[in-house]
Amino acid sequence: MDIMDSIRVQRLRKGYGRGLPPAVDITDGFSVSGGELFGIIGPDGAGKTTLFRLLTTLISPDEGDATVQGLDIIKDYRKLRTIIGYMPGRFSLYPDLSVKENLDFFASVFGTSIEENYHLIEDIYCRLEPFADRKAGNLSGGMKQKLALCCTLIHSPQVLFLDEPTTGVDPSSRREFWETLARLKDTGMTIVVSTAYMDEANRCDRVAMMKAGCFLEVDSPRNIVEGFDRRLIAVRSDDMFRLLQDLRSIEDVGKCYTFGDTHHIVLKENAVCTPEDISCILSGKYGHTGVEAVEQPATLEDCYMNLDG
Repeated sequence: MDIMDSIRVQRLRKGYGRGLPPAVDITDGFSVSGGELFGIIGPDGAGKTTLFRLLTTLISPDEGDATVQGLDIIKDYRKLRTIIGYMPGRFSLYPDLSVKENLDFFASVFGTSIEENYHLIEDIYCRLEPFADRKAGNLSGGMKQKLALCCTLIHSPQVLFLDEPTTGVDPSSRREFWETLARLKDTGMTIVVSTAYMDEANRCDRVAMMKAGCFLEVDSPRNIVEGFDRRLIAVRSDDMFRLLQDLRSIEDVGKCYTFGDTHHIVLKENAVCTPEDISCILSGKYGHTGVEAVEQPATLEDCYMNLDG
């Protein structure tokens, strides 16, 4: 790991009870470079939130070692909390306080003020100022997100942790949010963000694909997609429900899963069948009508769906 790493994890393990698999079990370690926009992708239950809570010192690991900005997450937790910003997945501000009251409060906790660090939040807060006196609980989802980010940034953190920040937010607010992250990254801030949206993951410098508490692959989105070495075919017919089961019974099909308005099939390693062969099997053997089968390149989501682990 390079000396310029902002986050270093040697090993990290956290469980929540006997007989249960660990929520986080990272054995090989990983690092995040200073100024990097690092994404963590995975479904609910993958361990993303537990990992964030470990790295932000909210809970302690059962085993392992990790540092953020050179500070140990256990020994140096008090100092570490002053230099990081954490935005949890659930809205965690005070709903009965106004927008300005929330921001004033969080600034005072860190011994600063809105005026002192206004430059950090100006491009976000300018959209909130007309609603400065409105209670936070009465804001829209996108406005709550903006306020939470302002409160997270008001003390000028060196590392920013964002746990699924755009879940339930409209597409326009999602786009604005990621434009804001790009500007923050340009200032040299290290950003770690978890997301369930693959289009967002593609905006990251690198992503970690997480499943069952483990990192199965860590690389740039481009390298991950280019490393997909199986043939993939998108298939649809007039009976999509029955189609899914029939595709899974075809000998050359390794994996099959729903992808938007189609089903994606990944052929086995030595399979030689073509999209035309798949269409003929579905029409002739299974009686499907309106069959369309097209070979296409994999997306980041396809790569995740085909991970072992």
